[in-house]
Amino acid sequence: MFDIGFTELLIIGVVALLVVGPERLPKVARTAGHLFGRFQRYVSTVKADIGREMDLDELRKAGQSFKESVEEAVRGVESGVQEAEFTMRDEIVNPIEEAAASVSQPDLFDDPAKKQAATPTDDSPDEPESRAGSKPESKA
Repeated sequence: MFDIGFTELLIIGVVALLVVGPERLPKVARTAGHLFGRFQRYVSTVKADIGREMDLDELRKAGQSFKESVEEAVRGVESGVQEAEFTMRDEIVNPIEEAAASVSQPDLFDDPAKKQAATPTDDSPDEPESRAGSKPESKA
């Protein structure tokens, strides 16, 4: 942290001994050691917090890129499904619907005159006039 050599420490110790005095020097040194320890713990805590924030930021970026790649894959799958649906509709469903429509429609190639000749008319002499009135009456 600081670039302090042995001679600088010796000079600081001699000045502290002269300023503080020999009776209070051990107590001041102990207090200075506690404060220095607290300062080191505080610095290490701040470093750890900064490291966690950097890791968290990297994880957020990785999560965002993963989310974007998943969304892109979903869009690709959806377009593939739609394409498959259109292909299936064109190749399977539409021919089936056309075949069903052609079966339910009358045959366009039949001659209408032949159809009329094949169906009996109401005024043909073969049929009895009325079935309800054709029962013989019984004499009493």
